[in-house]
Amino acid sequence: MLGAILPMVLQGLVKPELSVSSVSTLKRICRECRHDLGPYAQDILTVSQDVLVKEIHKSSQSMWLMQALGFLLSALPVEEILVRLHSLITPHVQQLDTLAQQEMVHIFAGEEQHISNIKSLTEVLTSATLGIFQQGPRDHPDIAESFMHLHAQILKRKPDLYLSDQLDVKALFYCGILSLKFPETPTVKAASLFFTELLPRCKDMPPLGDVLQRDGKLLIETILEAVGGGSPRSLTEHFSEVLLSLNRHCPALLSQWLKEALQTPGFPSAQVSTEQKHTFSQQLLREQTNKRRVKEIVKEFSLLCRGLQGSGY
Repeated sequence: MLGAILPMVLQGLVKPELSVSSVSTLKRICRECRHDLGPYAQDILTVSQDVLVKEIHKSSQSMWLMQALGFLLSALPVEEILVRLHSLITPHVQQLDTLAQQEMVHIFAGEEQHISNIKSLTEVLTSATLGIFQQGPRDHPDIAESFMHLHAQILKRKPDLYLSDQLDVKALFYCGILSLKFPETPTVKAASLFFTELLPRCKDMPPLGDVLQRDGKLLIETILEAVGGGSPRSLTEHFSEVLLSLNRHCPALLSQWLKEALQTPGFPSAQVSTEQKHTFSQQLLREQTNKRRVKEIVKEFSLLCRGLQGSGY
């Protein structure tokens, strides 16, 4: 039966005048028959990718189509998902990032019929992109950048999406930490923005507060390691913004994590003494509003860690 229906549905998918009927039918097939679609997966993905790239459908139908592909992928063997995922997901994460920047203000302004679509698409893309992170995202800085920027926009525009049981907040937090370790400036900048949007909401959103309590020390250790020489010096200002946000919104926790992390001998660099680390910590904790001063403090500490203080840098 599927062999007779699917070709007609896929033929309709490439015709704008059949957009609503073809996409809704494919979504229902992928949702209800996902475990029987293995032999047809390649055809469905090929046609869907083509129409999405060509933007044949309106944004709402494109969201439905991405949901359909999410259902389809979820039923495939893990190794097959990973083979197909990268080529499928990259352009659409980037497209959704563009949507986040350009259209979410309007969508989130009160058009409730769009919220469900955005929520579903966000969950599908998040689940798919987490699969890439689990395999090691180092070869995909563009995906990491778009993913971080997307979630920064969601936190800014519609943070209650993070109350969904379908979003793994702990995994997203860890993705942010991994993205901070990239050497590419746009990726680190996007990850820093993600954290500066997340931290102010930890107090009022228990899922975010819980993950910060549990993994905030790891975030601090990652930033200190980067500032101490693990990342290019040009990225220091982005790390300073995360530290400033931490000090504004959870100063007691930041103080505790800094003390615990910096008491480790040789961390984040053997070039700095215990006294210098203590001075850095105290200077940083005194600044909750002055962004320029925090950048200076972090830059100076980074130079100390790299043995470059007084060298003209």
